[in-house]
Amino acid sequence: MNPSRILPQRLVIEAGRTERHYWADLWKYRELFIFLSWRDILVRYKQTVIGVLWAVLRPFLTMVVFSFIFGRLAKLPSDGIPYPILVFSAMLPWQFFASSLTEASNSLISNANMLSKIYFPRLVLPTSAVIVSLVDFFISFVILAIMMVWYGIWPTWHLLALIPLTGLAFLASMAAGLWIAALNVEYRDFRYIVPFLVQFGLYVSPVGFSSSIVPENLRFWYSLNPMVGVIDGFRWAIAGAQTEIYWPGFALSLFVVFALLASGIWYFRRMERTFADVI
Repeated sequence: MNPSRILPQRLVIEAGRTERHYWADLWKYRELFIFLSWRDILVRYKQTVIGVLWAVLRPFLTMVVFSFIFGRLAKLPSDGIPYPILVFSAMLPWQFFASSLTEASNSLISNANMLSKIYFPRLVLPTSAVIVSLVDFFISFVILAIMMVWYGIWPTWHLLALIPLTGLAFLASMAAGLWIAALNVEYRDFRYIVPFLVQFGLYVSPVGFSSSIVPENLRFWYSLNPMVGVIDGFRWAIAGAQTEIYWPGFALSLFVVFALLASGIWYFRRMERTFADVI
């Protein structure tokens, strides 16, 4: 009797066997992506009030503190707009970036069982984590709209730029998230480094102040921080003609975002085949 008719069939997944179909598989596994995103959203918001409130209170309270310290005490310039608007318009993309970085960095570790048992493009995990942070972003945007009405700032055609700028913030979050997620699998110390990076980035990015206070000879190089261009773009889109955007710096930040994203995808794909063994 043929032994193959008696022994159970086994499927062996070898690294590199699906290289040619990887990007097509991202579309093929779109239902898994939707399921993971929806699962994390439900975990965060279902049967809880603090989940929704926290998405509002965190940037709002940070805005109050920064407005008092930098606006009232330090009396830094606000580019002709109310200081709370200056800060909150920056808190939107920054909070989205910081939350995405934190969620994406833990996405592979928290789904270790899936990585070791089934095949799917691992890019699905950090991407779905970023989508969850996008929900907080839209909730906070409602508060910004209320603040704009309160301070009498009416939208202009510049507001249409928020659509591509939100996409840019998404790409910046993905770029950093892919790097940290892959590094966190290989070096578990990164779970302690990420909170420091988020806290450090909050103060070196123009969240509590305008980037216009940076000396002119340093402002271009200051834009090597990819969030500088994103934040300046958000302020320009929200405040309209009342603010100006430093286009050379914005172009540099744009280049850095795409360079980080390309290198992040390359490094993630390079390390992806070892995730199941290392994790």
